[in-house]
Amino acid sequence: MTTPSQAASDIGGSLDDNYKGVWDGRIGFGKRPALLVVDFMQGYTTPGSPLFAQGVVDAVANMPPLLHTARRTGTPVIHTNILYHAPDQTDGGIWVKKAPVMRAMVAGNPYAEFCPEVAPREDELVMTKQYASAFFGTSLASTLVAMGIDTLIITGCSTSGCIRATAVDGVQHGFRVMVVRDCVGDRHPAPHEANLFDIDSKYGDVIGLDETLGYLMKR
Repeated sequence: MTTPSQAASDIGGSLDDNYKGVWDGRIGFGKRPALLVVDFMQGYTTPGSPLFAQGVVDAVANMPPLLHTARRTGTPVIHTNILYHAPDQTDGGIWVKKAPVMRAMVAGNPYAEFCPEVAPREDELVMTKQYASAFFGTSLASTLVAMGIDTLIITGCSTSGCIRATAVDGVQHGFRVMVVRDCVGDRHPAPHEANLFDIDSKYGDVIGLDETLGYLMKR
């Protein structure tokens, strides 16, 4: 009996071959970048938390040189967090009904605090959101346009959730989306890799940390 995966292979060949020449374009960096640090909160990095994800722990560990370089080169750094109104999180709408684990993101809960290694400086903007995309319900797009930004370097978590949603909205708002592979994470490698593949195919460029550092240092 032919399995679904065998049937897909028979129809489309290998994954890379199937996408080659159709969904493999590159956009490259523009002239004016901003670094976006999405939702690096302690709920994702604290062992025992329902949101804990080793992939996010690894991504946070890779962030210091990128943050240092962005700050040293004068690249704007914008952070996002998720924060709901206690006690009912009504501003989370249907999302907190679908994913009640997100109800922990309220003021005073340690899980809603930024990871110390990547905490915003006092002079760095923090955009608070209630949904996946950093653009949805926030002034991020207007802020980037006012700053003359054309390239959005995305880091943070999680790859299959807020990173993907932000990447899709980023390109739809007219920005060059660059997702730093080493600096995004998820709770399992399968959705992490699948979403990086999809982002790289359709919505932006997935790039390495070294390439990103090299671009920033040459500006």
